Amino acid sequence: MSDTSLGNRYDSLIDRIVQTTLKGQISSKQQVYQLIRQEVEPGTGEIFERSLSQKIQSTQQQNSQTDELKQAKAMRSLRVLKTIQGEWERLQKDLAVSNTLNAALETILLAKESAVLEALLRVIDPNRNPALTLNQIQQLGTSLQKHAQSTDTNEAQLGQGLIAGLASWQQLQDYLISWMYDRPEPLGFVGVPGQRGPWTVWAKQTNSPLMRSLFNTLALQQPVDEWISQQNDISLSAWVELAVTMQCLQQGLVAWFNKQAYDAKAGANLAFSTFLTFAAIWSQLANGLRRSSNFSNYLDSCFQITLQILRTFAQTKDFPLYGGIFALLSGDRLRSTLSYFDEPLRQVEGTQEKARILTLLGYSLQALGQLEPAKAFAQQAMEIAQTQGDVPCEIANLNHLSRVCVTQKDYESAINYSQRALILARQSGERLGEANALTNLGYSQVFQAQQLQSELEVYESAIQYLQQGLELSRRLGDLQSQALCCSSLGVAYLTLSQPQSAIPFLELALQSARISGDLYLQGQNFASLASAYYSIQNIEMAMSKGSLGMYLLEQIGSVQWRQAAGLLTILQGQIGEVAFQSLLKQSRAQIIQVIGVDGYDYLPQLLEQYQNSL
Repeated sequence: MSDTSLGNRYDSLIDRIVQTTLKGQISSKQQVYQLIRQEVEPGTGEIFERSLSQKIQSTQQQNSQTDELKQAKAMRSLRVLKTIQGEWERLQKDLAVSNTLNAALETILLAKESAVLEALLRVIDPNRNPALTLNQIQQLGTSLQKHAQSTDTNEAQLGQGLIAGLASWQQLQDYLISWMYDRPEPLGFVGVPGQRGPWTVWAKQTNSPLMRSLFNTLALQQPVDEWISQQNDISLSAWVELAVTMQCLQQGLVAWFNKQAYDAKAGANLAFSTFLTFAAIWSQLANGLRRSSNFSNYLDSCFQITLQILRTFAQTKDFPLYGGIFALLSGDRLRSTLSYFDEPLRQVEGTQEKARILTLLGYSLQALGQLEPAKAFAQQAMEIAQTQGDVPCEIANLNHLSRVCVTQKDYESAINYSQRALILARQSGERLGEANALTNLGYSQVFQAQQLQSELEVYESAIQYLQQGLELSRRLGDLQSQALCCSSLGVAYLTLSQPQSAIPFLELALQSARISGDLYLQGQNFASLASAYYSIQNIEMAMSKGSLGMYLLEQIGSVQWRQAAGLLTILQGQIGEVAFQSLLKQSRAQIIQVIGVDGYDYLPQLLEQYQNSL
């Protein structure tokens, strides 16, 4: 049928709807919706829209007439036309959803038997645009079950898993954040094994044996890779249920943290750590499946989900290019996370998301003292960022490379990287990168001046850069950069043997690091404060700060915990065991405010571990 004929037909359809509505023969919007759906042929919507638009335009012109009767009729007709327009738009949205679901269903049904799980996870990927809603996932599950030839087929198992996963999410939704209010301690997934965190709460609420077992494993901080390798029977539907429920839990927590207006920065850091916690779980599951002969067909799905989480994380607003990832990760889980992420990241091409994740992991490796891998990550991230045009990411990695080189005592390279970062930041107007570059430049020059035994003027020039970086980071309101700038100034004054000047900056750095959730910078600053107080012979403060620095750095696996332990060992030798233990008890209240009773009780064991390794 020609466009002209269709246009005439749709003109008649619109007139008919208007007239029958004005006569009272159409009394609901749903009737209008059904008429449009029945009469407008697929693929001819543009012609219908043109006819409707012309009708609305001509009726609006009639509405401007002076004849009151004609004007009143035109107004009534115009209201009906607006109703037709609204129902047409609703129909288009419904058809778009239907087409999306049909395409999703077809993707799964056409996949090879060995690839149906991969196809399903691709369809429900939250990075899709638009992503499927929970209601649409429910519809997809129902459609898969209807298409299945029997209840044992992959399609039926997938459909059952989707529906069960959403049902499990409904069970857990009321308990999503209840665990945060159980005890007045810092938010996080860590704590006393089996007593704190969400896993214990969620394990009691879920009806899924598989999820209950996994949650209990996580609650007790036991290795997830060992747990999965010991499982004997995991159906496809149970695996899909786990994937859907975990995705909903992660998205729910991230959304809740991001809404915390009382402290948006802290909420953002908790959201960032939630992404990494869930990505780490799936990576550990992959590691266990890789070593086991059981359920090897689920291995690729673990990598797939990990990558989806990392991609979502990399696209978040204010992605932490300068750290802040340790708020919810500690102990063995943090130490294993980086190696687990390596495999799925290798499968990703050089995208902006990959550059940003590598930046984060490079910073983490640096914090743990793995300098060469950290350098390699930062170099790779910088190169990808250059090709992708991600200037803030490129600057961040120049800054990270500068910091690694300082730790390696390659001060000339450190200065070179920070100068490149400063030039690029000023050229592009990237103020946060400029603040960090100024800090790194001053920091590098302080250590180089000490190495070369330079004149006092060189130190003064370097400290000016540090102060400029601090002032800029304060204006930007970035706590992570403020912590780094204050910490750098404190260390600079320690290097100049000016502990009284160092202490105020280190205390400010500690305050900012605690708010931003960076345990590495917290541990570093506690350790530096211990050195400063030791220099002025405030033994009690040196002991309490040193104990906190030792504990926090060891908890995240950083080799720098040994530096704080070394200072405590010197103190113990100088004042004797009895006096040492007495001072430690005097500091107990201050220490447990930061690391709790369990942390305090662990200190003697940690110190003994260090001394036995000498």
